[in-house]
Amino acid sequence: MRPLPSIAFILAFAALMALSAQVTVPMTPVPMTLQTLAVLLAGAVLGAWRGTAAAVLYLGLAALGLPLLSEGSGGLSPFTGATAGYLFAFPIAAGLVGVVVDRDRLRHPAARVALMLVAHLLILGLGTGWLATRIGWAQAQEAGFLPFLIGALVKSIAVVAIASGLERLAPFRRA
Repeated sequence: MRPLPSIAFILAFAALMALSAQVTVPMTPVPMTLQTLAVLLAGAVLGAWRGTAAAVLYLGLAALGLPLLSEGSGGLSPFTGATAGYLFAFPIAAGLVGVVVDRDRLRHPAARVALMLVAHLLILGLGTGWLATRIGWAQAQEAGFLPFLIGALVKSIAVVAIASGLERLAPFRRA
């Protein structure tokens, strides 16, 4: 990707993350959203550094107070609250997916779904770990991990399907 399209794609995926955060199933203390789908899609389509950059940009704009997080929240409080671990895991997960995709190691769709599941589990694990410091381990698993497993599987399959479709488009073809 050339520099200008790279910047445009990073901006576009940061915007996609913001939009996906607004698709919310209200739950306490962690809402269910489509954010992880957008985060992993950024890594899968843009690669490691661009996918990570999109996630960092998204989180940075939210930290500055733009209402980009779930339920229109923004500012610094989400980065110290119950969902902080999940948020901080976003760039790590996008980078992980991007590194594997950049190295072109996974050609079979099932292997790609497995990668997305691992990345989802990374987000859920870091998020649950942080949440446990606030509400205890058992409650954190019950409220911040277990309810998200089916969604993680569905979103992992969706990421692979969408990324595969986008790879056929000229701007996303890898050299």
